[in-house]
Amino acid sequence: MSRRVLKPRGLAAALIGAVPFTLMTAPAAQAEHRPLRLIGEQTVPNALPYEGTVVGGLSSIDYDPRTGEYALICDDRSAIDPARFYTAKFSLDADGLGPVTFTGTKPLLRPDGTPYPPLAKNDQTQPQNMRTIDPEELRVDPWTGHYLWSQEGERSTAALIDPSIRAANRDGSYVRDLPVPANERMTATAGPRQNLVLEGLTFAGFGSLVASSVEGPLVQDGPEPTTTSGALSRITLQSRFGPVLAQYAYPQDKVFASPNPPGAFATTGVSSLLAVDQADPTRYLVMERAFVTGVGNKIRIYEIDTKGATNIAKTPSLADAKNVKPVKKRLLADLADFKLSTVDNVEGMTWGPRLPTGERSLVLVSDNNFSATQVTQFIALAVPSERL
Repeated sequence: MSRRVLKPRGLAAALIGAVPFTLMTAPAAQAEHRPLRLIGEQTVPNALPYEGTVVGGLSSIDYDPRTGEYALICDDRSAIDPARFYTAKFSLDADGLGPVTFTGTKPLLRPDGTPYPPLAKNDQTQPQNMRTIDPEELRVDPWTGHYLWSQEGERSTAALIDPSIRAANRDGSYVRDLPVPANERMTATAGPRQNLVLEGLTFAGFGSLVASSVEGPLVQDGPEPTTTSGALSRITLQSRFGPVLAQYAYPQDKVFASPNPPGAFATTGVSSLLAVDQADPTRYLVMERAFVTGVGNKIRIYEIDTKGATNIAKTPSLADAKNVKPVKKRLLADLADFKLSTVDNVEGMTWGPRLPTGERSLVLVSDNNFSATQVTQFIALAVPSERL
């Protein structure tokens, strides 16, 4: 079956071609000499009980301007408790980040109103939106206040489940699925790799657009990053109503170190995506999260720009493609440069309130994998306005 990329019309077309007009840019020398600064960090006790659930696995965070609170998705695949999200609040100003208080939790529900089953009880005969999920990122819809969330699906001998982007009401009830590009669906020989799928999700273009990113290269796009070479993964831009408008190649970093002992686990990938400014649908923050056995975690945040990048929506394989121009990327922050108690498995980021200093607050959260040796960590950074 042939695939057709719909050309953007109306508001979406105007936004994709728009020149940024809301942000003032300082001279390069000034921007280079005004770095991001750490506002503060907080940790949540491991295995914290809350409303009949265990808090952990927080793989995304999003600020909700309607309530002044934050929405967080949990990547528990209904193995510990039903797949769910939380809401939380904490104080944040130019001088500090306050303790985290959880204010609510709800399970994510299937179209029939029931919670998603654990993988052991997955039924491959059911429709895709009724099968087991692997939640990864959740955003508050700026138009409705409801939630949009992504999940990674499954590629294993146990099941073949497509990744998805779904809308939910604030009580977790199912609303609809957005279409996922054909090249991001699971097939026997192509599509996403296991556990390297839809981790990044953000609204753009005043909420008219949805951008998403896969964590690693698709099977057909080439091998995963190594210590000697990076890789190309994909960022998809689509209308909030469904049609895919474009895809872009994102150049992933090399794995930052060799594992110890040699041959042990080492991975890197895109764990979060965030629009820089709702008025400009071409610029995003990309979080690259890496872990190397015997070395630890490295978390880097890049600013990217899709202007001038090749639209690869009709490119079957990046491994075989020629003259593909990826997005431009610029390092914004490396968490190793801040005086943190630890750099754990940070996976989520959101813009918080603008600070009285004129800086923007950027809030991060880590996924502790429900492990006693890891932490659920909240981090707040101050970003000078001229850096963006």
